[in-house]
Amino acid sequence: YKSPSETVLTSRKDVFFSLCKSIVGQQISVAAANSVFLKFKNKCKGKINPRIVNKLSSSSLKNCGLSRQKTRGIKELAKKILNKEFNPSLIQNMNDEEAIEYLSNLRQIGRWSAEMILLFTFNRSNIWPLQDIGLLRAISNNYKKKYFPPKSFLKKLYKKFTPYCSVATWYLWRSIDDEPIQY
Repeated sequence: YKSPSETVLTSRKDVFFSLCKSIVGQQISVAAANSVFLKFKNKCKGKINPRIVNKLSSSSLKNCGLSRQKTRGIKELAKKILNKEFNPSLIQNMNDEEAIEYLSNLRQIGRWSAEMILLFTFNRSNIWPLQDIGLLRAISNNYKKKYFPPKSFLKKLYKKFTPYCSVATWYLWRSIDDEPIQY
């Protein structure tokens, strides 16, 4: 028996939580990211939201294992939400590229992180994250292409899978890793 979260893409629907998780996990192993995030979550007493994070000192965040840049990115995100400089609810009315640009204006959030937020938090149907190593590796394996697959081939797949690139991405990821991906 497989639970629904193992067979379908599920959303946490909490943009702040997902952005924090994204920032924590950048450029470190999954195991390290999970360890740091657990410490961060404990520091927030299990309630990761802008108000609580804003009250935490930078040194207490660094003690969780966060770098200076990640600490700054998370603190700035909390402040921007509290000051209404960043409004996650606006993303619902944006197309994918507008949303990626909006999210990418945040410190520590680039295109890949923005795409992961759109795919996992907003369940957007046509995200094709070509900066994702796992996706490129899965395409190479499943389509017998060298790693990195040629851009022309990636464009063909994009056209073939549109408007359901997110579904294709998820299944391609699952083809190389049995663990359901959650962001």
